[in-house]
Amino acid sequence: MTRQGTTVGLLHPGSMGAAFGSQLIARGITVLWCPDGRSEASRKRAEHAGLKPAGLPSLLDHADILLSLCPPAAATEIATLVASHGFAERTYVEANAISPERVGRIAALLPGTATIDASVVGSPPVGGKTATLYLAGEQTHSEAVESLFAGTDIRTRSLGTEVGAASALKLAYSSYQKTSRVLAALAYGAAQAHGVGEELLAIAGKRTSSYLTETGYIPKTAARAWRWGPELSDAASLLSDAGLPDELMLSAAATLERWAAARDTPLSVEEALALLRQDPDEG
Repeated sequence: MTRQGTTVGLLHPGSMGAAFGSQLIARGITVLWCPDGRSEASRKRAEHAGLKPAGLPSLLDHADILLSLCPPAAATEIATLVASHGFAERTYVEANAISPERVGRIAALLPGTATIDASVVGSPPVGGKTATLYLAGEQTHSEAVESLFAGTDIRTRSLGTEVGAASALKLAYSSYQKTSRVLAALAYGAAQAHGVGEELLAIAGKRTSSYLTETGYIPKTAARAWRWGPELSDAASLLSDAGLPDELMLSAAATLERWAAARDTPLSVEEALALLRQDPDEG
């Protein structure tokens, strides 16, 4: 399928969305973003990526494909905003880390639109890094999205036509990947409190690829907790729908709430652990 003349819209691009937009621009594709109500940091990020500003409803009038890449908690709000302005007979790519059930509700908000369930695994594609975009939905529209990213640092992989498959894959992966970081922080904090932190690291160091040997992830996890908490709450829904216990995911999400004050803030390991030890009722 040809990409000639295709315009892509990104309503609220974060670091991942801006990087995706930059990859498309390098291919000669026009990428619009909506600056309405956005922070100065968002504006600078969009400008650096080469995105073109366009307010609503102008962005929706000109975009052939909308790519929603935002914090999971905002996914439904953005889809509702799009639906309120009208966006029919085009393609909406729901690429946030949310549950299959939420994807279904978002698709229902856009009955005249082809909603593609998508998920991203990997780091923002900058500086030679790559990411994989998984797609599930109507074949023709999925193929159109795949063609956009051909030759970029974003790999695409189709998971078939069942909407929800891409979101399920992402949350199944996230339920291990992100929760393991939370557990590592708790384990290290407990050992450190009893003066055996270094011993714990020595034990963990006997195994390969253990986050327990990478304590630098603790403050990084704290800074990202505001985004990860809602994602793990949706992962709990995924487990529950599969008849599996969801307590671990819910507990991990509650733990992440203790880091709410650390949003995008550089911390030391000690500062991050101090926030975990703080009683939320005292805050």
